[in-house]
Amino acid sequence: MLSDFELIARLVIAALLGSVIGFERERLFWAAGLRTHMLVCVGSALIMLVSAYGFAGVLGNEHVVLDPSRVAAQVVSGIGFLGAGSILLRGEVVRGLTTAASLWTVAGIGLAVGGGLYTAGIAATLIILAILAGLKPLEERYRASWQSASVVLQADRGTVSMHRVHEALGPRANKVRQFVVEQSEDDPELDEVRVVLSRVSKAQAQEIMNALTGLDGVRSGRSGRPGAQ
Repeated sequence: MLSDFELIARLVIAALLGSVIGFERERLFWAAGLRTHMLVCVGSALIMLVSAYGFAGVLGNEHVVLDPSRVAAQVVSGIGFLGAGSILLRGEVVRGLTTAASLWTVAGIGLAVGGGLYTAGIAATLIILAILAGLKPLEERYRASWQSASVVLQADRGTVSMHRVHEALGPRANKVRQFVVEQSEDDPELDEVRVVLSRVSKAQAQEIMNALTGLDGVRSGRSGRPGAQ
């Protein structure tokens, strides 16, 4: 059985390691922030301690066999309800998956510290922090180079159709996510054609706009973000 000092030390270390991950989430104003991650990590460490040492008093009895890993194993699946609560659907974009994953990994850190695996717990904390904070700029740069765009055309009435757009774009037609034709507010004799593109770079969006503005009957064209006026 561990000493009282060792028990308390493991819980404190779990709280500190959980706070490191939680602070990274807190600065981004996510609901699951500093306190949530600390509580998950301390709770996981406590469950691990109870699982490993809480039943020592009955293990000496005859015909009593306990598996100390069974209680701790429930943390892996039980933490899922917190992760699910941090995942949000905003329009067509799912947000919070990274925070849900960080909660799950913090639970693992707590289990490691509760089991006395300090090196593994500290190393995992540093690796997770590097993933959350260090890789985010690279991820944002990649997403910025491949994102949605829109092309708005002013064309003679009835001259631009989906079929003609597909013919003009060829293999690039699979980038078209939405095609809308409305009467132009500036001139009732013209159509305003909005083509929304998905997962295109700036260069690809420009190439597609050049191809569409070259269609017969197109008076002008401009590019922008989806939903921009």
